Amino acid sequence: MSFDLTDLRLFLHIVDSGSITKGAERSHLALASASARIRNMEDMLGVQLLTRGRRGVTPTEAGRALQHHGRIVLDQWVRMLGDLGEYASGLKGHIRLLCNTASLTEFLPDLLTTYLAEHPNVSIELNERPSTDIAQDVVDGKADVGVMARSVDVGALETFPFRKLTYVLATPMRHELAERSSVSFSEVLKHDFVGLNEDSPLQRYLESHAARLGREMNHRVRLRGFLAVGRMVERNVGVAIMPDTAAQRCKLTMNIRTVRITDPWVTRDLILCMRRFDDLPVHVRDLVEMLRQ
Repeated sequence: MSFDLTDLRLFLHIVDSGSITKGAERSHLALASASARIRNMEDMLGVQLLTRGRRGVTPTEAGRALQHHGRIVLDQWVRMLGDLGEYASGLKGHIRLLCNTASLTEFLPDLLTTYLAEHPNVSIELNERPSTDIAQDVVDGKADVGVMARSVDVGALETFPFRKLTYVLATPMRHELAERSSVSFSEVLKHDFVGLNEDSPLQRYLESHAARLGREMNHRVRLRGFLAVGRMVERNVGVAIMPDTAAQRCKLTMNIRTVRITDPWVTRDLILCMRRFDDLPVHVRDLVEMLRQ
């Protein structure tokens, strides 16, 4: 005797509702049929899955294990049907990609442009998240691939190196810090800032380091992109912290200076993370391989 997806859905409905009767109703099955299916599952597995009581049922330890794995199986089933539906509509692949601010602004645009041009039947859903959230979303199956800082614990996720970046201080030409070769973040906090919007993961990252020093960043204005930030710095609105690659782009057209920040956290190794590379669909593996290069 074996059990199928109908049995698995029934079991999850029963556990969620705490009742075989309600689980049967949610599964559109007769109570007798539902009870027989649960007994068949227990006989086939050789373990008791539910503890029956006056107030309903609760899962045993084995039942909780089945509940955990059952949700994963059904989630994968739904994703498979969605992917097949996209094939039927002419879209041969969809990738859910999460990234932090630096990878989104500094590295991914050109790389993804190249990838999409070479894969005309693939779409990419790209969302910006803090590195701390990216790993958990990949674990939970909410994303196929994440681009994040190596400093975050990724647990059992598979990872590959991506890029390295360093944050620097951008100042107006005549600012008191402009002639310095280096400066600590604590010194920079004495000055007014031009920053990114509050929902920016990079902005949250910087503010978390200020909080560790018992300080706050005083922002005169918040903007959405580094070019706009650079323009404000050039006009003496304040100083800014940005990736060195962004600062170099700004310096091509703006009169600003860059100063090295001495704190160790300003240098970050970025990595690609996924649950398991070999389990990814071929079009996702192609993207990961391209990003690794």
